[in-house]
Amino acid sequence: MVIILTLFFLSLSGIIYMIGNKLILLQNGEIVKNEHIPIKVPDLQEFKHLTIKNTRKYGFILLVIILRTTIKTSYFLKKKYNEKKEILKEKIEKMLEGKKHENQEPHDVSLFLKKISDYKKKVNKIKKKIKEEEGIE
Repeated sequence: MVIILTLFFLSLSGIIYMIGNKLILLQNGEIVKNEHIPIKVPDLQEFKHLTIKNTRKYGFILLVIILRTTIKTSYFLKKKYNEKKEILKEKIEKMLEGKKHENQEPHDVSLFLKKISDYKKKVNKIKKKIKEEEGIE
């Protein structure tokens, strides 16, 4: 807190010193007081043209930046997802190896699941026939 107050008062004293020097020079007549400050205002059409030109340029740059970051991010996430998927797959395989028994008989498929799989096979055969007749493949 002391450092902040010290810096504040040092900058305040510097500002007072600069203003004081300008006032002394003004009183001695070395600086002429200029009441009219010329401000150049650009033509409205020129301003409009520059605004549209810069908006297009910076819009294009922004679009390229957004696309690059999107592509890089999606590639990074896909890479990490595949790494985690492989690790998880290995852990599951290790877990299942420990629980497998050689004497275990295969389970019978429930009647409901068997009917659904038969229905799916029939639907796929019908789709395949339709595609062959239409020549879509």
